[in-house]
Amino acid sequence: MSTPGDDKKNEALAALAEGLEIKKLVELVRVAETAERYEDMCKFVKKLVEMKSAKSEDLDVDERNLLSVAYKNVVGAKRASWRTLSGGFDDADEEMLNKYKKIVEDELEAICTEVLDLLTSHLCKNVEGNNDETEVFYLKMCGDYYRYLSEFRTDEQKYKDKAEEFYKKAMDVAEANLNETHPTRLGLALNFSVCYYEILKKPEQACDLAKKSFDAAIEKLDTLNDASYKDSTLIMQLLRDNLTLWTSADNEEDN
Repeated sequence: MSTPGDDKKNEALAALAEGLEIKKLVELVRVAETAERYEDMCKFVKKLVEMKSAKSEDLDVDERNLLSVAYKNVVGAKRASWRTLSGGFDDADEEMLNKYKKIVEDELEAICTEVLDLLTSHLCKNVEGNNDETEVFYLKMCGDYYRYLSEFRTDEQKYKDKAEEFYKKAMDVAEANLNETHPTRLGLALNFSVCYYEILKKPEQACDLAKKSFDAAIEKLDTLNDASYKDSTLIMQLLRDNLTLWTSADNEEDN
């Protein structure tokens, strides 16, 4: 629900970005990031995507990372708020809490839908068929945001189906084109396996994917370059941690 104050702020932000060439707009996105004004950053980066897409141009790696940082911070803060509200409060009225939680859910759905529209209407289309890391990155991002929607819109089967669909597409491109230790491929395996376990309720597939990805990366550990060593090994550790957690949970259920 927007207020006159919100409208005025949005108009001021739009006026600030109006008429800027791409280089200046990127500069504005970086300024917003440094100032930790992530909602403003989303507005500026959305304009950047639309401007470059109109010229049939893709984002460069730095611009792509700015897009990711902007939406990840806004959505991450709202997801944290939602989890806190979902945890319940002993001394607060439940009906009031549920109404408050619905406001956060609506905000979350709006921002996730916004970034998904940018991805599906512009970014994925621009790199479709490239069979490269960028295509994997965007397809994985679609899977991530549909997974976030599935966390709180639990009755919406379409969000779960879309998360699985985009993760599978990303995995197909990654397995065919990226090496086993590539951080983007490993990050995809990590997030897809979490989706299998937490959203799709398919623990066997979650464990299979995590184990397969971890084992394949271990075999090729000597091919890691210095630039990606830290990122790749961190994700491998998270894959192994999840595997340990999930297999112990399954064993407890069997017992």
